[in-house]
Amino acid sequence: MTVAETALRSVLRAHPSGVAVLTARGPAGPAGVTITSFTSLSARPALVSFALADTSSTWELIQDAEWFGVQLLGAHQADLAERFATRGTDRFAPPTAWHTGPHGVPLLDDCPGWLVCARHDRFRVGDHHLVVAAVEHVREGEAATGLVHLHGGLRPVESTIVSRI
Repeated sequence: MTVAETALRSVLRAHPSGVAVLTARGPAGPAGVTITSFTSLSARPALVSFALADTSSTWELIQDAEWFGVQLLGAHQADLAERFATRGTDRFAPPTAWHTGPHGVPLLDDCPGWLVCARHDRFRVGDHHLVVAAVEHVREGEAATGLVHLHGGLRPVESTIVSRI
């Protein structure tokens, strides 16, 4: 790692990132992963983006998916975020509660909000794959304290998530 990469990594650890779980139906069934790279790109049309590393085993499972679910997590779901960030576990086995949503997308229960998105475009950028997705369905759940990734750990945000487009 270069000096610049090390410095950048240190600086970005102090920048809070929202925590979400990305889900899709892969060839072998539901697949999902915790992401901190989720962001809104455009209001008109409604576009969002996320990035997954080349080394992500989940990318191999969902790279050809046309539809994605993005679950915005609340502070009460830190265990769920950890579960979907852990390699080698059946992320959709109990105690994970989920259901099949629009377009066959697996959706997690009890989230402050979720989106179902159609793949719009994807790009290889450095050691990641950047996916741009068009928002097709939105559900707003109960207001909750938000969850962010900061200084290498999961932390609550002392405000409520409002997921309106």
